[in-house]
Amino acid sequence: MDMDFALAWDARCDTGESAVWDAARGQLWFCDIPRGVLYALHLASGRQASYTQPEPVGSFGLCASGELLVALRHRVALFNPALGTRRPFADMRDIPAHARLNDGKTGPDGCFWVGTVDERAVKEDIGVLYRVRPDGGVEKKAEGFKASNGLAWSPDGRTLYHSDSRGPWIDAWDFDAHNGSISNRRRLATLSAEEGRPDGAACDTQGIYWSAGVSAGCLNGFSPSGALLHKVRVPVPAPTMPCFADGAVYLTSLSAGLPPERAGHPHAGSLFRASTALRGVPIALFEPI
Repeated sequence: MDMDFALAWDARCDTGESAVWDAARGQLWFCDIPRGVLYALHLASGRQASYTQPEPVGSFGLCASGELLVALRHRVALFNPALGTRRPFADMRDIPAHARLNDGKTGPDGCFWVGTVDERAVKEDIGVLYRVRPDGGVEKKAEGFKASNGLAWSPDGRTLYHSDSRGPWIDAWDFDAHNGSISNRRRLATLSAEEGRPDGAACDTQGIYWSAGVSAGCLNGFSPSGALLHKVRVPVPAPTMPCFADGAVYLTSLSAGLPPERAGHPHAGSLFRASTALRGVPIALFEPI
């Protein structure tokens, strides 16, 4: 499969991530994790906006009101871009000081699912996957990860995909959207150096799980059974997350921490776009109570 990626925003993030499509407002959102900046690109007009947060931003979810549920270092907060205001929502007090919240998305159950990553160079499997309910309650759903990542749901909402970037593997779980229970965990794929460590991900409406191969400069498309159907080369050394939006797939990337042989790319850390007939599985909105 060919995807002809072109530069969409020369943002040059340290670690661009968490691309989310706001269909109601025609905006694509993404963040720079260590700098704690949220970016919004209005696709029709090309208007760009950015919003700096007080801590690193691991990920975020959209609310129907236009607010964002933002995963900061050890807590989630509601941020209003129109007013520039922020209010506490939930804390994860059990996260170690050397870890932080990472990849997160709102699931078909209406809850925000977010995992943690060990920030140390030599990572241990201390990571946790949380479920944040609309009432502010927090549930620990799984643990034992070095870098929780790659959250996405199948088109019917009955399968949750999740990866450990330092595994490096991708797992699938049976998912119950009525109560948020996960079961029947199985290994979808264990990735090779050629496929790269699995980073952020998205599912299309055909059921293909698209995972950014951050260490291999590619985008990998897996079938629901784990077969590698597509491996797309991208024009940036370290892609981090795909997002389908408005007849295209967008791709964030990183520039920080690249090895010498991949450093120095002029647009590393920027946002890229490729037209495609594929459509993404819509991401649910978070509705705080």
